[in-house]
Amino acid sequence: MFARHRSSLFILLAHPALILFVNASASAADESVIGVGHRRQLFVDGSLIERTDDVRRVLHHPTRREIALQSEHRWEKYGVSYMVTFRDGDRFRAWYRVDAALLGKTPRRAMTAYAESDDGIHWRKPKLGIIEFEGSKENNLVWDGRGANMAPFRDDNPQAKPDERYKAIVRARDVYALVSPDGLHWKSAEKNPIFTDRPFDSHNIAFWDPQEKQYVAYTRGVRRDGKLGRGMQSRFKGGVRWVRRATSKDFRNWTTLEPIRTGDAPREEFYTNATIRYQRAPDYLLMFPSRFATAREPKPGWEFGKGVNDIAFLSSRDGIHFDRTFLEAFIRPGLDQGNWHERSLYMERGILQTSPTELSLFCMQNWRLPTVQIRRYTIRPDGFVSVQAGYRGGELLTKPLRFSGRRLFLNYSTSAIGSFQVEIQDRDGKPLAGFALADCPEIYGDRIDAAVRWNAGDDVSSLAGKAVRIRFVMSDADLFAFRFGQ
Repeated sequence: MFARHRSSLFILLAHPALILFVNASASAADESVIGVGHRRQLFVDGSLIERTDDVRRVLHHPTRREIALQSEHRWEKYGVSYMVTFRDGDRFRAWYRVDAALLGKTPRRAMTAYAESDDGIHWRKPKLGIIEFEGSKENNLVWDGRGANMAPFRDDNPQAKPDERYKAIVRARDVYALVSPDGLHWKSAEKNPIFTDRPFDSHNIAFWDPQEKQYVAYTRGVRRDGKLGRGMQSRFKGGVRWVRRATSKDFRNWTTLEPIRTGDAPREEFYTNATIRYQRAPDYLLMFPSRFATAREPKPGWEFGKGVNDIAFLSSRDGIHFDRTFLEAFIRPGLDQGNWHERSLYMERGILQTSPTELSLFCMQNWRLPTVQIRRYTIRPDGFVSVQAGYRGGELLTKPLRFSGRRLFLNYSTSAIGSFQVEIQDRDGKPLAGFALADCPEIYGDRIDAAVRWNAGDDVSSLAGKAVRIRFVMSDADLFAFRFGQ
C-alpha cells in the first residue's frame, strides 16, 4: 500500500507544473527573508519587525548646543542659511548662503560662502581670494554667479572627472548644475537648467548615491492629494509645498521630478528637505523637512506674514516611499522666541560624527532677525529612533533575516536596573541550540556597538547565510540599532 502511494507521489512531483509550483513556493519563501548582510539596521521604520509586546518605537530629539556660524561680515549682514556640510579627508567642510549688504546698490544679494573645521564643532571662515566684494577678495565667498542656495557634494562616482570631483545645484528661477575640481572654484556644468518644472524656491538637494549608483535630487514641489494636516492651509490650487525626486546617470540629464510618497499621512507643508544617505546605516535615507504651519500666527502683524515652522523626521529605503510614523516634531522652535515666526527654522544638510558617541546636526534659526544663526545639535549615533521598553518589560521579534558576519552588535541603553536578553531562532520561531534566551546572560549598560554573548560565547558564524529571527527581551531599555560583523 505504502509503495503504491510512494509511486503515485513520485509521478505527481515529476509533473512539470507541480515542479514549477514547488520551485515557486521555495522562491517565495526565500523572498520573505530580509538580507541584512553586515549592514547596520535601524528601527526608523517597522520593516524588520514581525511582532512586538509591550514595547514601542520612540522618536528621540537632538540636544541644542552652541552656535556654529553667525553673521559677522557685511556679506553676511542679512543672514546665514542653507548650509551643506560633510567630512572631506581630514577636515569638515561647509558651504552656506549669505545675504549681503551692498553699498549704494540693491539692499541685499545672495551668494555662497565657505567654512571649514577640524572637529566639526569650531568653524573658521578662511580668506580665499576668489570673489571680489566691495573692492576686496579678503573673504570666504566661493560663488556669486547665476543662482543661489547652493547644495554642493563631493562626487564619489568612480567615473567622475577630476575637474568635476565636486558638484552642486543652485536655484535661480530654475535649477542649474555646477562643477568644481576643489569645492572652491565653481563653474556652470551646462548653459541650460537641469530642472524647469517650478516651483524651486528653497534649498534643493543633490548628491551621488553610492547605494543606487546614480545621482539623486530632492527639490521643492507641490502635493495636491490627501487630507490637510493640523495647522495647514490649502495653497497652490488646493495643494501644499512638497518634496520631489529625480535621478540621473550623468548629472546633466535627469528623470522627471516625482513627488515623494508618505502613505496615508496628512498633507503638510514641507519647505526644505535636507535629505541625506545615512552613512552609518546606508540602507536608509533620512529627511528632515522644515514643516511650515501656514495657518498659525504667533506674532500678529509680523511683516512677512503668517506661519510658524518646526523640523520633521522621515526615512526611506527606496528613496521615493518615506515613512511618516512620527508626526511629532524632531526639533521644536523651543524657548527661543526668535524661532516663533514663519520660516524661522531650517534643518541644514549634513550629519557629522564628531566623537565616537556623538553625531552633530545643524539648524538655521532666527531667520529674518539680526540674531540669525546656524546652531549645532547633537544626538547619539543611530539615536533617531529606538524600540523602548518600560519597567515591566517587553519584547520584539524580527522577521526572518539573513546575515553575514561572526558576531551580533547592539546599540542600546538601559537604566541601572534595566536589561536585555537576546535569542536567535530559526525561521519558524524555534530557539536555536546555544542561542536561546536562557543561554544569554542579562545585558545592561549604555553602549554604541557592543557584541552580544551567550554562555558558549559570541560567535554566531555558524548561522550566517541561514534564515533566522532575533528576539529581544528588554526592560527599562532602548534598542537603537543592531548589526552583524567581525
